[in-house]
Amino acid sequence: MANTTVGVIGLGAMGHGMAKTLLREGFQVAGTDLGEAQKAAAAELGVQVVGSIAELCELTDSFVLSLPMAKHVQAVIQGEGGLLEHAPAGSLMIDTSTSEPEITRDLAGCLASKGHQMLDAPVSGGPAGAAAGTMVMVVGGEEAALDRAMPILKALSSKVVHLGESGNGHVAKLINNLLCAAHLVTTAEAVALGKRAGLDPQALIEGLNAGSGRSAISEVNFPRWILNEGFDSGFTMQLMRKDVRLAKKLIGDMQLELPVADQIASIWAASEDSIEGAEDFNCIIKNAGLGE
Repeated sequence: MANTTVGVIGLGAMGHGMAKTLLREGFQVAGTDLGEAQKAAAAELGVQVVGSIAELCELTDSFVLSLPMAKHVQAVIQGEGGLLEHAPAGSLMIDTSTSEPEITRDLAGCLASKGHQMLDAPVSGGPAGAAAGTMVMVVGGEEAALDRAMPILKALSSKVVHLGESGNGHVAKLINNLLCAAHLVTTAEAVALGKRAGLDPQALIEGLNAGSGRSAISEVNFPRWILNEGFDSGFTMQLMRKDVRLAKKLIGDMQLELPVADQIASIWAASEDSIEGAEDFNCIIKNAGLGE
């Protein structure tokens, strides 16, 4: 049973789930968020909710960040009233956001210069995985920080893969989300083809999942959120479009020409004209052959 306190910054869908898992695994959890509803929901779990990062830093030196974008991570670390200003000496920051590798490397260097440690540990598995402790974490950062963080990472995930230096975790996560974005489009097109040919989509998905054409999208997303028209995974179009944009930028930075990835990025970018950012990310199938 762990007796340390973990500070969670960002108590939205993912942060809420991670706080729930940490509590279940025996950690004490404190947290903060800009949203009153998020703080109230976390308090109901048993999280010690505080009003600022400064207050959080009085309770712990281990922090899990769960934030939408790199700019929010920068603000929490470097902004007025942030972690650089208030964190106890030798603190550990675990950034579970899907962020930008170069910004992550700059932040890690800045924190290291002040005696702190940082891991980029973006996650796969969505809010359900966060609440169940079954996420996959791809991690960048120094071995010493990884060793220190491992009790927290093991509590939150079913698998931890260390990919080397700071920023590498975020590179891997962008690649993962690019594949996820592509699989949504290609699987939707495959189901549209089968439907036009007279196949029942649910039966087709069952058949595909028994063969080599399967993916996490066909095995999880289609049965759980698409075929039943639930579209309530907890991950939005806006966030996936952001991740695809970042993946496309990474491809450019690496001076690669990847025509399939370029086409997928174009499909997701064009969806902004027809699918609201707040809609579930699985709604992309409506622009990929399975429109209403």
